[in-house]
Amino acid sequence: MIAMIDYKAGNLRSVAKALEAAGAKVNVMEDWKDLTRADKIVLPGVGAFGKAVEELKTRNLFEPIKEQIASGKPFLGICLGAQLLFESSDENPGVTGLSALKGKCIRFKKGLKVPHLGWNQVTQKTDSPIWKDVPDESFYYFAHSYYFQPDDMQVTTGQTEYGIPYTSAVWKNNIFGVQFHPEKSQKWGLKILENFIKL
Repeated sequence: MIAMIDYKAGNLRSVAKALEAAGAKVNVMEDWKDLTRADKIVLPGVGAFGKAVEELKTRNLFEPIKEQIASGKPFLGICLGAQLLFESSDENPGVTGLSALKGKCIRFKKGLKVPHLGWNQVTQKTDSPIWKDVPDESFYYFAHSYYFQPDDMQVTTGQTEYGIPYTSAVWKNNIFGVQFHPEKSQKWGLKILENFIKL
């Protein structure tokens, strides 16, 4: 069973339907106790970094999520949900993220149209389990203005070009994060979700 965290900042229904299509039993939850019962956890997200942190804390989910990640339970962050894995974001200075990964999220430089919206390729940089049977440089759907800047580039498992090459997928032990929306990325996005389910 996969617990998908509801903190009123995500496109939950489309993510839930995609996970179910990929073979998962999904429990959309707001209670931290559901996290402990789940086999895996998915944190989707659309919106602002600071508001998302505030919502997670208001719902008493922030610390339980950190505890579940530290326990080794497979965890997938999608878009904003992946940005929250880092320590901070330039979007809301002074707000601390889940800090499961060292680094921050920064805004695309002036001169680039933001948000980065639409289809783009991801180059696979490591042999992450989520890439199993997924062709390198497949296209995925993006919608974001900020991107990951890890302190340790070894966590970069996917890279995308948008004005600059930037980290678009991360992986460290049980932690997975993708900047794109697999639930909107058709065949190969669903395959990534299926690979996560099968971990």
